[in-house]
Amino acid sequence: MWFLIALCSALFLGFYDVAKKLSLRENAVIPVLFLNTLFSSLAFLPIILGSLYGVIDSGSLFYVYPGPFSWHVWVMLKAALVLGSWVCGYFAIKHLPLTLVGPINSTRPVMVVIGALLIFDEQLNLWQWAGVVTAVFAFWLLSRSGKREGIVFTHNAWIVLLVCAAVLGALSGLYDKFLMGNLGLPAFFVQSWFNVYQMLMMMSVLVVWQWWQRNCDVSHREVFVWRWSILCIPLFLCIADACYFHALAYDEALIAVVSMTRRGSVLVSFAFGALVFHEGGVRSKLLDLLLVCFSMFCLCIGATV
Repeated sequence: MWFLIALCSALFLGFYDVAKKLSLRENAVIPVLFLNTLFSSLAFLPIILGSLYGVIDSGSLFYVYPGPFSWHVWVMLKAALVLGSWVCGYFAIKHLPLTLVGPINSTRPVMVVIGALLIFDEQLNLWQWAGVVTAVFAFWLLSRSGKREGIVFTHNAWIVLLVCAAVLGALSGLYDKFLMGNLGLPAFFVQSWFNVYQMLMMMSVLVVWQWWQRNCDVSHREVFVWRWSILCIPLFLCIADACYFHALAYDEALIAVVSMTRRGSVLVSFAFGALVFHEGGVRSKLLDLLLVCFSMFCLCIGATV
């Protein structure tokens, strides 16, 4: 059962990427990202307030501990990390094809493994090393596929932003391990307050963006257009995360398998990019995608042996 729930998480995570692409096409990035953080935080604010004023019992699954001030400082740092990743990722996904964005984003678990090796001094086994080497080779092949579309990885600002988004996302994953493993912060406390702090940070970014829009040259101004797909971004993400945590709640669930299955979202976004958005170079990127999936499989096996 837990594996089917993990598959649902991957499906909605793929829809999440598609909703972002639909929302950002010929649209201003900053307002779309702000609305995403706003809607996400609105989903958690009633839970936080209900816990604070005793409406939600402390024994409930949805109870959010008040926590000392130091906890909130640690969570603010996580919010800054994730927001940095999202800002870079949103600009990249607006200007790059999904068939390129998906496979590159799927290399994040490899970055997490490398980070764990360097930061937490973890030892990699043969399967994990195979996954890392395969992912690096797949990234090189992706750079060749992108070059055929006129996207040179070393000279393209959007590729640089996409890689920055992936690196910051991987650092956030490692930071989660520090927060909930080393510091022992409750997962729901982190998830709830991180969304609120992220929205407040994004609000300040929106204010700066609006000031820049009023004072910049007319040719550089961005137009924001409301689309219903914007509402789907936080909705699909919340469903994907809920399925992810629900799958992990099963005693027999293997976190490595669940995490690898979750990365299967790339198949959904890749299919939409090829079939719906009619992006080019699909055949050459398909091999790259299969190699990325194989590297995830190797990491999954390596984590269970």
